[in-house]
Amino acid sequence: MGNIEKKHPLIEIWNTYPSSRKEGTEILNKPPIERIIGEMFAIGEFYYYVLNITNSTLSHHHENILKLHGLKKPPQNLTDIFDLAHPDDIEFIIRAEEVVIKKMAEIGIEHQLYLKSSYCFRMRTAKGNYELFHHQAMVTMEGEDKSLVQSINIHTNINHITKENPYTVLISGISPRNDFYQINLKNLNREDCIDNNLTKRESEILAFIAKGYSATEIAQILILSEHTVRTHRKNILAKTNSRNSKELVKKAFKNGLI
Repeated sequence: MGNIEKKHPLIEIWNTYPSSRKEGTEILNKPPIERIIGEMFAIGEFYYYVLNITNSTLSHHHENILKLHGLKKPPQNLTDIFDLAHPDDIEFIIRAEEVVIKKMAEIGIEHQLYLKSSYCFRMRTAKGNYELFHHQAMVTMEGEDKSLVQSINIHTNINHITKENPYTVLISGISPRNDFYQINLKNLNREDCIDNNLTKRESEILAFIAKGYSATEIAQILILSEHTVRTHRKNILAKTNSRNSKELVKKAFKNGLI
């Protein structure tokens, strides 16, 4: 009974993907969670869970999911996640997933294991209020016909960074790919709104800055001189009109750059 798929708004969207989902596929092995987390942002308290896309069941929950949402037991189905989302954000979540599916199909389903999607929405917390969370997802298992089988989702509470949803979907490549697609689903009229005029290298360095890496660490990872990394950081701060890394990360989240 636990594997019966419960209806939620994303089922019909997933079914539009080029390869149909195979119903009832069992997920037996633990996915490479440690590697996936290394590719994702966790600027604040976070948790992750594994989603069996074929029947919408959840597993391998990080224990923080109970604390952050005040739950007595881990959610078992994606419908339980929708129950935690702010009712006014459901429509945006559906639109965001439509954009993700469409863009992944355009890029090519043969690359789906090397793409990460992200966007923000409000979720109910243990305090009984709604706070802004940053959602990231990556496909970690596919069928022989490239059908979607499993993904890892990570939710980070970023309410301490910003309470404003940029209503932006970001699809980025995971090594060895360097895709970067930013799709805004709502016009923003804020004084701190910034244009995404960063180069691919600057966007890459911004991602490392958001993860908390120092210039020395970024230089070692990207095989660049520390001077080059600091120059890129200076240019990024100038383009985003940011005074320091803390303000840069805040603006990056608010404008959907990460």
